[in-house]
Amino acid sequence: MKAIIVTGAGTGLGKELSLLLANQGFHMILTGRTEDKLNAVKVQIEQSGGSATAIQLDLRNLEDIKEKALLISKKHEIYGLVNNAGLGYFGPFSEVSDTEIEEMFQTNVFGTINMTKALLPYLEQNHEGLVLNIVSTAGLRGKKNEAVYCSTKFAVRGFTESLQKEYEGTGITFVAAYMGGMNTPFWDDTEHVEDPTGLRSAAEVAQIIVNNLDQAEIVIESKKS
Repeated sequence: MKAIIVTGAGTGLGKELSLLLANQGFHMILTGRTEDKLNAVKVQIEQSGGSATAIQLDLRNLEDIKEKALLISKKHEIYGLVNNAGLGYFGPFSEVSDTEIEEMFQTNVFGTINMTKALLPYLEQNHEGLVLNIVSTAGLRGKKNEAVYCSTKFAVRGFTESLQKEYEGTGITFVAAYMGGMNTPFWDDTEHVEDPTGLRSAAEVAQIIVNNLDQAEIVIESKKS
């Protein structure tokens, strides 16, 4: 059974994408920092007749990424990677702390790049595969009080578009998903979005993404249709 690895799979969009991809017959490798949440998604997938493995992984730790990639490759046929995990701190640029800047780049940029670099060799061996990068519309245009967050997402956009050109015709596809804000726990610790309930649900966004994986880029604005 072909396996797809999802980062940040315990909640929100990562969880919903994992549920949908499991229904398509993939073995899901659920990764993230909170083991209890990953195990809950694993149980949900299995109760629906799917197959999943939960693996605790810290995207900020390069050695952990390399170690887990090797571990996964020995047990599963790796077909895909969903770089979903993301971190955002919002507010005036002058008030964003050095630590917050570093954490956003570590997770959003280096986490995405390091995961891709660690897993691409296995896709290359099979001459096929899918890398789905969850970028956000913050990677398409600048936004007030999101200067650093947007800069991390612009970096992921450039990374994705470059690999699309580099791997053209190889059987390995790179897809960038640019979605607006969603009603997920992402907003729990910030007042940047006053009422997330007016945004699309993670399940709705996940369905749109899965339905359009044949596209190089998927743009989903935040307002409900």
